[in-house]
Amino acid sequence: MQILSIHLKNIKSHRDTELSFTSGINVLSGPNGVGKSTIFEAIGYALFGVDAKDFVSNVDRFLTIGAKKGEINVVFRTDDDEAWRVSRTVGTGAKWLLAREVCGSFEVEDHARVEETEARIAGLLGLDNGRSLADQFKLVIGPFQNDFLGPFVIKQPTKRQEAFDEILGIDAWRKTYRGTSGLLSAVQERINILAAEVASKQEQLAMLPEKEAEFKTITGEIAVKEQNLKDRDAGLKELEKQLLDLDNREKAIIALSSEIQILENRIKDGEGKIADQKFRIVESEKAQKILDESKAGKEVFEKAEALLIELHRRVQERRVIELEVSNLEKEALRLTQMLGHERTEIGKTSKQLAEEQTKLDQARQELQIDAKFTDLASKLPGLRQEAERLSAQRSLLEGRRESLLEGKDKLAEGVCPFFQEECRNIAGTAPRDVFTSRISDLDRQMKGLEDQIEDQSRRIKEAEAAEKELAVGMIRLQELDKQVLALDERRRKNQERSDGMERLITQQAGATKLADTRRGALQAFAGLDQEIERAENERSQHQASRDAFNANQKDALELANRTQKLKDMEKLLGELKEQLKVKQASLSQQKESYQPDGHREARQEKERLVAETATLRQQIIDMARNVKRLEAEIVQLIRLKENIEAKQAEIKGFVEKEKLVKFLRNQVFKNVSAQLSERFREEISLHADRIYRTIADSDEELYWGENYQITLRDMQDEVVRERSDDQLSGGQMMSAVVALRLALLQTIGARIAFFDEPTSNLDAVRRENLAHAFRAIDVGREELTEHWYDQLFLVSHDIAFTEITDKIIEL
Repeated sequence: MQILSIHLKNIKSHRDTELSFTSGINVLSGPNGVGKSTIFEAIGYALFGVDAKDFVSNVDRFLTIGAKKGEINVVFRTDDDEAWRVSRTVGTGAKWLLAREVCGSFEVEDHARVEETEARIAGLLGLDNGRSLADQFKLVIGPFQNDFLGPFVIKQPTKRQEAFDEILGIDAWRKTYRGTSGLLSAVQERINILAAEVASKQEQLAMLPEKEAEFKTITGEIAVKEQNLKDRDAGLKELEKQLLDLDNREKAIIALSSEIQILENRIKDGEGKIADQKFRIVESEKAQKILDESKAGKEVFEKAEALLIELHRRVQERRVIELEVSNLEKEALRLTQMLGHERTEIGKTSKQLAEEQTKLDQARQELQIDAKFTDLASKLPGLRQEAERLSAQRSLLEGRRESLLEGKDKLAEGVCPFFQEECRNIAGTAPRDVFTSRISDLDRQMKGLEDQIEDQSRRIKEAEAAEKELAVGMIRLQELDKQVLALDERRRKNQERSDGMERLITQQAGATKLADTRRGALQAFAGLDQEIERAENERSQHQASRDAFNANQKDALELANRTQKLKDMEKLLGELKEQLKVKQASLSQQKESYQPDGHREARQEKERLVAETATLRQQIIDMARNVKRLEAEIVQLIRLKENIEAKQAEIKGFVEKEKLVKFLRNQVFKNVSAQLSERFREEISLHADRIYRTIADSDEELYWGENYQITLRDMQDEVVRERSDDQLSGGQMMSAVVALRLALLQTIGARIAFFDEPTSNLDAVRRENLAHAFRAIDVGREELTEHWYDQLFLVSHDIAFTEITDKIIEL
């Protein structure tokens, strides 16, 4: 097995670090704080499943400052030459994934739980020995730097023994011995409980013979009562046959009496209905006579009614025409009024437009601009240019004057005004005044320019005033133009109104003509009201005949039906009277063969037999319940007897188990741990002693004694001297621990190991010897030990390891 590489992302000081390893010894070197130990912690976290809290108090401190999530990838190769990659993230929602290399890429295996992932990795590393990978890493394979001495320096022998028994995997025997103490107590307690249960149940079992005797007595009584019940059931069946015949006779008499009563009621009702029907026939004959007398008047009434309907329709037509004439007259009047109003409004608007046009012409005449203002405004740009020229000329003269004044002052001091140094041409002589006349001349020129500038400024102001006056005039002219346009638009609209009057005149003439036409159509309805009055008089005159006809028509039409119905009713009445005679004869015959007193006595006898039978049945049911109860109690007692026998057998089995547990605890579990511990210590001491002699370069013998105490033996004055761990120096103790750890790793079968600063407390000689010991183990020197590991990882600043390592990784 070999770790090929590791990739850390956002883990402590490693923002993005990727390292590769080789087989044999790999040394991580670099200054303090660079993150060498973090590499070991990352391998423990990702490959062995160690909790991040085992390295830091808070998981967030395992991440790079400012990072929310980190990730570690470790690639390793198994003994069957397959490459695998294990990935584990740090932070919220951390994942632990295992992937196998297939055709140059890694395919993640699907694991339901992290326990499944850990078991799979343990199998690939050859560490599936029942102990978690995290415990194996923390205890033996890669103990943290602060825990390197670990259980070796525990002072209490018992705790030290428990720690190393756990590392060697033999603590199970001692734990089993302690755990079986509770098992033995549980077995003994179970025996006592079973014995108490058997004693209490045997008292209940004493009632079994009494219950069996009671069961036999009740079953005999049930047989006697069942025979009595059978005899009474037979008598009851015979009596029920007699009662059935009597009941049928009684029912027949009652039925015939009811039928005779119904027939009598129907005959009586039929006679009344026949009388009513005869009265209705008389009414129908009277109605037919009235129908014949009123038929002619009814026909005249209907003709008048039809005529009135037609005349009322013509009234509606007349009303429609009258409404049209009224609407047309109103429309003609409206158009006439509108026409007069339009003529007035158009004339008024035309007059207003003429007045406004006159005012606009006068305003435009008043706004005529003087030619003098136009001439002044046109000269404004030239005047401004001339003013700027005079100002520039004056500034130039003023600058020249300032230069002459400065030259005059310098020359008075004997300094050359051009080279700004002492003038040798005038040294020792009084300087001649060459500046005063020139300055006076410049002042006269500047005075003349100032007068010109002042005159030019006055002319510019006059031109600007003229320009402003021209601008105001232009604005007022523009406003007048807008008013002229608005006036033209109003004049156009007034003309459109004038043109629209012709259309109004045409509409008014058309409405007047149509109204006259519709008035002529009303002449066709002259005399309509007189016709309506005559028709209404004729209808009123014959309305009584029509009402009498309608009132009697229905009864007259029913005369034939009523006569036929009377005949059918008289026939049915005769049939009912014949049926009544037959029923009365049958009733007399039934009454002669029926005896009511005998029927009543038979019913009373039946009630007595039914009561006795019900009593017997209830008694049998009650006794059967007692039988079932006794059967259940007997069955329960029999089961109780079987349960007692089973518990007695169980007690016997637990007694045998008690003997077995006592034997195992006292003869096996108590001694195996000590024997295995002794064998492991002997084997580990043998390997560790060779390694220690190489590291210490002395004849001292390293022995791992009872309770895993480190002991050094040597000869002093020909006497064997033994020194325990509390008598050794720091260097001796570190050398012994390193030797024992290497031997321990070999014994438990670990193929990989991590050592963080193993040379602490060692002098230079021992450090060098330790380095050579690692190399000797790596090559498998026989005098030291055989080669047992695939990879060894060291964190060290010691130069001695640079000579023996297979790879040095500088961080």
